Amino acid sequence: MSTENEVLNYSKEERKNHILKEINLHTRVSFETLSAKLGVSEDTVRRDINELDADALLIKVKGGAMTKGYHYSSSNQTYAVEAKQVIAQKAVSLLHDGMVLVVDGGTTIREFIRLIPNDLNLTVFTITALTAVQLLDKPNIKTIMIGGSISSYSQMCVSGEVFQQLANIKADLLVLGTNALDVVGGYSDSDWETVQVKKAMIQASKKTAVLTISEKLNTVLKMKIANLADIHYVITEVEPTDEKLKPYKKDVPSLVVI
Repeated sequence: MSTENEVLNYSKEERKNHILKEINLHTRVSFETLSAKLGVSEDTVRRDINELDADALLIKVKGGAMTKGYHYSSSNQTYAVEAKQVIAQKAVSLLHDGMVLVVDGGTTIREFIRLIPNDLNLTVFTITALTAVQLLDKPNIKTIMIGGSISSYSQMCVSGEVFQQLANIKADLLVLGTNALDVVGGYSDSDWETVQVKKAMIQASKKTAVLTISEKLNTVLKMKIANLADIHYVITEVEPTDEKLKPYKKDVPSLVVI
């Protein structure tokens, strides 16, 4: 596809705005996914991302880019932070003393950790280094880091050791961040290693809670992690009676929407 044809649908500014929107919404997006959404070559996406990175509007990672709000140095730039704080407060209501958790990473998870009461006794397993560091602020949480090689794309440990260690856990609750959630498409992501590790996290837990801003509802990425029926709780910033959530409760009556 030629450069001239590539820009017929979007101006360069429009492309950049769309890239920023996708990255803020989904935390990380690959060159391949952005190329397909915009109808342009990966080289064009890469050039746009290089310029956005130079302007300090996002952070380049191997294979794509991530929102600045997810990076360890930019925690004050979280997208939709007020909505994520509401979600975090709701998620904390699921906790009780003595629970064993598996906890994911991400900006909504960061807000969730901040709101965990300091007097709550928990054991928390995580494969995300930033989550482990954030948990150190909680005096009564025993944090267990499941280690291995860290993906520069997802910032998660993704080596074979992770799968072996997760196979020996049966946590009370898994708390997951979200890139996309849909009634038909289920819980999905665009990175192969992330998908495989999250599948293992679900298997390692009795129940799964998915934390998502409502903007991510009815979105599908290219690789399914789990069907909607495999999830026990969906927690958003909107009321459980909101029209956006009705199809989810209809499709899986056992699903608890918070």
